[in-house]
Parts: sequence; C-alpha cells; structure tokens
Amino acid sequence: MTPSDTSGSPGDGRWSDLERPPLNAAALRRGLVRPGGLWTELEVVRATGSTNTDLVTRARAGAPEGAVLIAEEQTAGRGRLDRTWTAPARSGLFFSILLRPGGADVPTERWGWLPLLAGVAAAGALSRTAGVDTTLKWPNDLLVKVEGEERKFGGILAERAGDAVVIGMGLNVSLRAGELPVPAAGSLALADAITTDRDPLLRAVLRSIAEWYGEWRRFGGDPGASGLQDAYAAGCATLGRLVRAELPGGRERVGEAVAIDRDGRLVLATEGGVQEPVSAGDIVHLRSVSREE
Repeated sequence: MTPSDTSGSPGDGRWSDLERPPLNAAALRRGLVRPGGLWTELEVVRATGSTNTDLVTRARAGAPEGAVLIAEEQTAGRGRLDRTWTAPARSGLFFSILLRPGGADVPTERWGWLPLLAGVAAAGALSRTAGVDTTLKWPNDLLVKVEGEERKFGGILAERAGDAVVIGMGLNVSLRAGELPVPAAGSLALADAITTDRDPLLRAVLRSIAEWYGEWRRFGGDPGASGLQDAYAAGCATLGRLVRAELPGGRERVGEAVAIDRDGRLVLATEGGVQEPVSAGDIVHLRSVSREE
C-alpha cells in the first residue's frame, strides 16, 4: 500500500473522534528536525500497510539516516515472528526510524543492540512523560501494569536494509478495554497515564532515542561503556523471573533469567546450574524468583 499524505489538519472530516486528534506534523518537524541533530526528515501519513516496509524500501533507495515515518493507522503492521499489529486509527504511535550505524564506525556485530536501545529510550521517555512505570520484557516488548496486572502495550521490530537498520515501534496509547487486540494487552490510558497526547509522547521518545543512539555511537556501539547494557538490565522485568523460553525449532528451556550479556542475549540459569544464553525466541514470564529459595 502506498502511504497517503496528511496535513494533520484538525478540520479534516476524517477526524471524527475528538478524543484522538491527528498528529501535528509541522510542529513535530519544528521540534525534532534540526541542523546537526539525528532526525533529518519526518513524515506523517494517514494510513499505510507497514511503516517498516515503507522505510526499508526508502532505505534501499538511499534515504538518509534519521528519516522518520509515522502512520496514523497501519493496516498490515508487523511484529516479531511475522505477527500482525493492529489498532484503531490515531489510538497509538506507529512509526519507524532509519539508522545507518556503519557510518559511525559501529561494528555490525553490535547492531543487534539497536532494538534494545530503542526499548530503553522509549521506556524512560514514556515513564517520565506519561507518568506510568514502563518496563521491558526481553527482547523487544514494553510493559505497563493495568489494575496490578502486567500488560504488553508496545513492541519493537528491527530490520536490516543493506547498510541501514530500520526500527519500527508500535505503542498503544488511548486504546480502551474493548479495543484491545487480545485481553492480555494494555495501553497507556488503561494504565492511568497522566497524558495520552501523542505529540509530546512521540517527541519525548524520539529525543530519548537520539540521546541514547548518540552515546552508543560515541563508544563505538559498546553496550558496557555506553551504559546501555546496565540500563537495559535495570529496566528489564524479565530478569529475576522464572521463564520459559520458546526457541526456534519447537524447543523450550525453563530457567531463571539472570543476566543480559554483552551480545544482548538473555542468560538463563537452568537445572544443574548451567547458564545458557538465549539469542532468539519467545519468553513467557512464569513467576518471580526469591533469592532465599
């Protein structure tokens, strides 16, 4: 699907839900696209299939680092493992960013930290701006508590496109209980956020990503020296839990999640005291682990 342009005009007859006004593209550009900054261009479209698919195409055609593509609605949004991501128009933040870390002399083996970096940046920004405690579920989910229950309200998907990495993020902002794609999902509104105004939320997330990305690049992508590894571990709700790792090929591992290693892998302490790193798979939180057990 070809993206359709939007001016973000509040007088547009399409915007019938007054609780969900359109993003102000001009104001976002004024606040984020500046000389010497990371963000070089920013576009808001009314609807598209997937912002990641569109930006990967543009990346291969030579789009610059720092391009940001935001959709008011995605009709074929994708998550990890080709899962779909759907939500009502203007009910969340659905966007992708284009990074070229090779131009900053970051070795390709460290590029796998980029989706974790985006998670750290988003969690911190949303905790501050929305006033909601936001945590991370390894590898790429964002969690909030709704009536005391841990709920996923956001996800991150990273894709290589030649010498570029496109990172897509979907965040449920104003979704009501009846609009959730699955009962176990959540949103900032359901977590009693102090604001669901998407403009300041998006600005905060993108500024936080730019800050973390700049620091990470300054240290050549080193997750330890840049502080990224410690920050991810500090905000990761998976650590200290008994988890089940559902691995490729139908395999499973059960153990305590004890660390995030320098490659961004989740380290499990399994039976017999064996520590096993997990690089890919679905993680199911089973329960917290008491150190006295």
